[in-house]
Amino acid sequence: MKKSSILATAITLSASSFFIPAVIAAEADIQEVLVSASLVPIAANKSANAITVIDREQLKNRAALSVSDLLRDVPGLAVSRSGVQGSQTQIRARGAEANHLLVLIDGVEANDPSQSDELNWGVMAADDIERIEVIRGPQSSMRGSDAMAGVVNIITRSASEPFSAAAFTEAGSFSTQRSGFNVGAKQGRVDARLGYSNMQTDGENISRTGDEKDGYENSSLNFKAGLQVSDELRISVAARHSDGMNEFDADNDFDGFVEDQDSVSEFRNSTMRVQGDYSSADGRWQHKLMVAQSNNDNEAFANGTLGNVTASTKDQVQYIGSLFWNNGAQRLSVLAEREEEDFQQRGPLSWGLDPNQDRERDTDSYALELRTEISDDLTVAASGRYDDNSEFDSASTFRVEAIYQLNNSLRLRSAYGTAVKNPTFTERFGFYTNFIGNPNLEPEESSSWELGIDKQMGELDLSATLFDAELENEIDGFVYDPATFAYTSGNKEGTSQRQGVELTASVAMSDRLVINAAYTYTDSVEADGAGGYRDEIRRARHTGSLNLAWQAMDNLQINTNAQYNGSQTDVYFPPWPAPSQTVTMDDYRLININANYSASDQLDIYLRLDNLLDDDYEEVFGYQTLGFGASLGLRFSL
Repeated sequence: MKKSSILATAITLSASSFFIPAVIAAEADIQEVLVSASLVPIAANKSANAITVIDREQLKNRAALSVSDLLRDVPGLAVSRSGVQGSQTQIRARGAEANHLLVLIDGVEANDPSQSDELNWGVMAADDIERIEVIRGPQSSMRGSDAMAGVVNIITRSASEPFSAAAFTEAGSFSTQRSGFNVGAKQGRVDARLGYSNMQTDGENISRTGDEKDGYENSSLNFKAGLQVSDELRISVAARHSDGMNEFDADNDFDGFVEDQDSVSEFRNSTMRVQGDYSSADGRWQHKLMVAQSNNDNEAFANGTLGNVTASTKDQVQYIGSLFWNNGAQRLSVLAEREEEDFQQRGPLSWGLDPNQDRERDTDSYALELRTEISDDLTVAASGRYDDNSEFDSASTFRVEAIYQLNNSLRLRSAYGTAVKNPTFTERFGFYTNFIGNPNLEPEESSSWELGIDKQMGELDLSATLFDAELENEIDGFVYDPATFAYTSGNKEGTSQRQGVELTASVAMSDRLVINAAYTYTDSVEADGAGGYRDEIRRARHTGSLNLAWQAMDNLQINTNAQYNGSQTDVYFPPWPAPSQTVTMDDYRLININANYSASDQLDIYLRLDNLLDDDYEEVFGYQTLGFGASLGLRFSL
């Protein structure tokens, strides 16, 4: 497949992008400070990355149940949920794999080593979050293995007032109930905030047949505190914990479709960190030392009997030191990091194999980042990272970028980088049903470039990004072994390609109406083994969004949100001995409406209407999704 042909198609399609139904999260303001686009926070206009920021106001107006619902709006991201709220959910960036996207919660790596190095997006509640930064493109040169396609940085709420307290309650379709509270205080040099939320829903049936409902429960606790020891030194702690259960269906008769089952998965996920930040009085030196840990426990039950159990722990110690000179126009940062990961699996004997095992891996990493403002208009940066892993050969990655401000309204940006993704514990050693791990896997490697342009014309902001990535040693998790009738993982021969274009537009039609739009064309293909290419599954070529934020009255805000997801392929496994088949899932359109009414300074009333047209669609073949739903909620604050 010729790159020039693909890019020409992308550019042609982008010309008509605004005629495609769409939703959006607002692009980062040009003066906004980004936490995760560099080793040290930088201004958005000094980064070459394509970036989306979801701020507190958007989080409030959308009143979403889960973070994955919000990320559907972000250009370049593809969301696949296996059913209803709480179901297994994957997010892919720019046509890459789900475990190529690193997720940080208050700086702590939250990807679960026991779940193929993916975040359990299905149970990531949207409560107590201040903002979400989405950095698209390879970030391995600063963030390591899991950041091959991008980073999602979730920043939770901190106390900002002498005293604050709030509570909310919500009820809606599918017997959904949600409630929570938070309390915080900031006095002198000390601040602390605690938030709690609980959600319960009966859900709907995931399988295509039957009427058994698949429910979901989730309780989340968030704590954040800080002490300003002196003008130069701050000590902070952050912790987030969630636990609950989700009911699911399974394919117990091996006909390729899930059917009603009394199956339940219980989960417990937590992240925590202690961090010290020091900045010298003259501003020339900055130091950060972080000690962090994430824990994940997952247990599956069938008909009340405990089945497969997985658990993981990731311990991390990270130091970042930075030297600034020339009035801050130049900066050199160094990173030193130690990461220890433990994986545990328990389960009954099956297929004559014992799934019970304990594994571990350690990584020592070092990174450098140089950022320099050559002039008022030109900024360049280079970063490199060396990873010494206990299980694989050492790996080196790098990234270079340039940002040129042509004038006050036009900016050009470009970047080139390499990335690596180590095989997961599950791919190497996991065993469940008829999947057997392959300990001989090699790490995946990629190289990519992107070109972007940002234009401001009065109240209209436009942005376009072309991206191109090549992946070698892609890991295929569906290698069939006819001798054992089982599946395993293997590195594919040939090169996989991901190419496309991301477009965004934002315009303030008046003081009361803001319109945001986005469109993404993604061509993600893999070698088919016969000299050609085939589409990667669950990655639509065309996605788009349109969002209208209307301040109808001083105390009434209405948000109308439309999403378009083009047709995409998936894999169907018919009864043995028939081979797997590629199927095409239809495109779909979703319309969601949120209304927020401020009855007083303390009381807000909100209404959320999801899937207003009751569209019938699937994001994973054979798994039904939710139809029309409505929820009414109250927020009260002191």
